[in-house]
Amino acid sequence: MADISAKLVKELREKTGAGMMDCKKALKEVDGDIEKAAEWLRQKGISSAEKKASKVAAEGLVDSYIHTGGRIGVLVEVNCQTDFVARNDEFKALVRNIAMQVAACPNVEYVRVEDIPTAFAEKEKAIEMGRDDMASKPENIREKIVQGRIEKRLKELSLVDQPYIRDQSITVDELVKQAVGQLGENIQIRRFVRFVLGEGIEKEETDFAAEVAAQTGKSVAAEPAAAPAEEPAAEAAPTESKDEKKGFSGKKGSKKKKK
Repeated sequence: MADISAKLVKELREKTGAGMMDCKKALKEVDGDIEKAAEWLRQKGISSAEKKASKVAAEGLVDSYIHTGGRIGVLVEVNCQTDFVARNDEFKALVRNIAMQVAACPNVEYVRVEDIPTAFAEKEKAIEMGRDDMASKPENIREKIVQGRIEKRLKELSLVDQPYIRDQSITVDELVKQAVGQLGENIQIRRFVRFVLGEGIEKEETDFAAEVAAQTGKSVAAEPAAAPAEEPAAEAAPTESKDEKKGFSGKKGSKKKKK
């Protein structure tokens, strides 16, 4: 892969109007060929998107998406420049796909990294600096490692930095820029909100038996233990008859005479 110099990136940026990171990515994709990189940017709709980014986008759509089962719902607002584009089927499909993206990304909380409060980033930095694996590292190394971790963490919260669910090779930001190239207007994701059924409600644990008893007006009591079965009485030992006690066997002529 060719070495992508800052001078080359600057030249492509001036030629296309695309952002610095987009220019650098384009040059990497085509091995440093500036003409092919410009074509790559146009195919992605990125160059025209950068030029139109300053245009006011106050029209657009508010759309909703309810996930199967009705447990997750999303509202999203996406803006464009004119009502004409807002009624376009391609724009409507874009808004719907963005709403589905929000539903599929439970960790996303902001539209872009720039929307994340500075206080949050500072708190995350303090947490990372205090981790055990940072204690033995030099100060300058710690700063670089922590900065990398913070950037990764912030991107996890940013909608436009997520891989697009229908095409993992592009991000949501690149999806929007492609739409800008196709529709010819500035398009911006303004805001979104996600609803998750039961979120934030502290669920109460209930005793089913007690609940049933309360509904029927009866108290719940333990069933009495079954009484142990009575053991059968022992059979009485056979008693000797009077004749046996006197030496009779019960047969006639068995009595012996004393001499």
